[in-house]
Amino acid sequence: MEYSENKPIYLQITDRIMDDILRDIYPLEGRLPSVREYAASSEVNPNTVMRSFDWLQQHNIIFNKRGIGFFVVPEAKERIVDMRKEEFFNGEADFFFGRLKSLGISPENLSELYRRFLKENE
Repeated sequence: MEYSENKPIYLQITDRIMDDILRDIYPLEGRLPSVREYAASSEVNPNTVMRSFDWLQQHNIIFNKRGIGFFVVPEAKERIVDMRKEEFFNGEADFFFGRLKSLGISPENLSELYRRFLKENE
């Protein structure tokens, strides 16, 4: 598995787990792989995975049943979407809209491109 050098590995793992929750790879209230299993499949140190799981637990995405493992909270999808929307609107949106403006892409162009994207990715 390849990792970017622009972001800590544990945060890249949290992003991947959240993506997998949104895609129902890890269903709501379903069990995640153990720290060791996830570390082996991700080719990282178990401490890195534990740090990812701690981050997800602190953000109420997963919870720990002592002695059994980590599970996805019932509201995880909504929390992930809300977090990512906030992240987009508080950081990425300014860059994105600035790029659109510098490239001369009008709201109408963007709207058409977005409609096409949605249609092709249904």
